[in-house]
Amino acid sequence: MTGYMIRRFLLMILTLVGMSLLIFVMLRIVPGNIVDILFDSAGFIDPEEKARLEAELGLNLPIMTQYWHWISGLLQGDLGYAYVSEKPAIDEILPRIPVTAKLAALALFFSVAFGVPLGVISAVKQDTWLDYVLRVISLSGLSLPSFWLGLLVLTAFVNWFGWIPIYTEKPDTLWKELWLLSIPAAAVGFRASALIMRLTRSSMLEVMRQDYIRTARAKGASEHTVNYDHALRNAVLPVITIIGIEAAFLIGGLIVTETVFNIPGVARFLVEAIQWRDYPIVQNLVMFIAFIVVFINFLVDMAYAILDPRIKYD
Repeated sequence: MTGYMIRRFLLMILTLVGMSLLIFVMLRIVPGNIVDILFDSAGFIDPEEKARLEAELGLNLPIMTQYWHWISGLLQGDLGYAYVSEKPAIDEILPRIPVTAKLAALALFFSVAFGVPLGVISAVKQDTWLDYVLRVISLSGLSLPSFWLGLLVLTAFVNWFGWIPIYTEKPDTLWKELWLLSIPAAAVGFRASALIMRLTRSSMLEVMRQDYIRTARAKGASEHTVNYDHALRNAVLPVITIIGIEAAFLIGGLIVTETVFNIPGVARFLVEAIQWRDYPIVQNLVMFIAFIVVFINFLVDMAYAILDPRIKYD
């Protein structure tokens, strides 16, 4: 198991290095930079002034030198300066991370809390009316885009309660903030819960057809023991994989949701930074999202090592 963990950790580091190179190079390949945007918006171009500004921002340095400055600063906690606001990039990014993290955590909580139990019930009650109802709900969740469902939720709140559950100012208490975030989180988590529900159902049905399940029943084990101690424990491995994928997706996939609900999070800020070619903000945010995705996949691999004895004793 130790060798497995070391291999996965080294693979995570190698992936992050490759992602950092790809992110940095791709941003420099895109035509135009912040200097071009600033001068185009001003309506004039002074070559000397433009060259001076590029030198101040370090855009005239060789690309590998720029990359080294970025990585060395990143490892020291120095993310550079935002070109547009002229503030340290870390001061622009840090306040937005908790907002997106809370929204993603709530969405993941809703998806797991509803998806796994309902998937188990659907498998245990296979081909009953309850199973058919749950399957229709799961198909609805997969068919409805989260941003469209969010617009429906906003419209419903306006018609029924006369107010819009969006960020106008930061709530004064944590509970008020969680309540406000729970509405878009439920809209996003509905799709993820539908996916988790269907995967849990199919995985449970596959496990429940195995010989050891029939043996457990033949020995007189209760239905609760068979379904939860034997079947669910072995069916949960692919479910953990999809939960990890959804968790990684939620961090970077909340752009439309944060825009619809006016949430000042990381994803929405990333779109604004891309429009301005604000390299320090864009490359640090994309690198942050890449790190979250890779790290969550590493945690999923560790969960496999704990739950699957074939890996534990490898």
